[in-house]
Amino acid sequence: MTRSGREGSGRRLSAELYTGPFHVVLRAAIRQRGLTLERLRVHLARRGITVGLSSLSNWQTGHTRPDTPGSLRAIRALEEILGLPPGSLVRLLPDADPGTRPGQERRGGVADIAPVAELLDAVPGAQDRDVELVSVQHKIAVDAQRRTTSMWSRTVVRALRDGVDRYLVRYYGNPGCVPSLVRPRPLGNCSLARFVPHPSAPALVYELAFGHELRAGETWVFECELVDPTAGVSREFAYGFRYPAEQYVLEVAFDPHARPSACYSFAQRDLSDERHPTGTLTLSTHNTVHLIASVVSSGVLGIRWEWP
Repeated sequence: MTRSGREGSGRRLSAELYTGPFHVVLRAAIRQRGLTLERLRVHLARRGITVGLSSLSNWQTGHTRPDTPGSLRAIRALEEILGLPPGSLVRLLPDADPGTRPGQERRGGVADIAPVAELLDAVPGAQDRDVELVSVQHKIAVDAQRRTTSMWSRTVVRALRDGVDRYLVRYYGNPGCVPSLVRPRPLGNCSLARFVPHPSAPALVYELAFGHELRAGETWVFECELVDPTAGVSREFAYGFRYPAEQYVLEVAFDPHARPSACYSFAQRDLSDERHPTGTLTLSTHNTVHLIASVVSSGVLGIRWEWP
């Protein structure tokens, strides 16, 4: 692998560490270290841990997950062997002891998402999981005054039950955002059904109706633009994954008169976790930067930029 290839692989793995799923992170870490499963088995054996090749293979393909005390001990050893942060693999296992998962404690930013939670509680069915995300694309436009005033999205969902006919979107704006003035504009295969701005915080939720009831397993593609005339100077955009997504694409396009001095991607384990930079992004000749992620199970991904 070339040096640039190794650096690209490292950036992708850095993001995957905070979004999962477990088998994707394990497979990527093994590939990055250039170890065979037999060599991993030998390294584990030197630590007094016996794991069969079939188990290691099943763990990295997702066919099975380690769920016994002995296998969890092996996973903690693999974190050390593969050069991963302590707890980074264990925390991706849903049945692991929460006390072993870093980043779960409440931090200062958690209060910022409370208004969105309040709005979700007020919308019937908002907490139901009735779709899975096949693809989410966001294109963020930053104008000459350094404001994020337009956010275009294209979403592909797959229904998990019969009768799904809408999708709920959450939005948390800049501190100066006036939610009642934000305008969702359906662009394709959907219409605006419900719009619920928060009375005192820069948060809102809105429903996009498909005009069609999906059967379980059926997919739907829809587009929408969110326009925020009250947006102040912007320095980042982030997306929190309420549902697992097979692919996520985020692009930020800057006005030629408002070129940032630096851009980088970041990830968080959840909305209350501290931010973890995952790579430096180079502005293209078209004044854009982007990130792409595959098989994201949870967490937050975003792009932040600095102004000269």
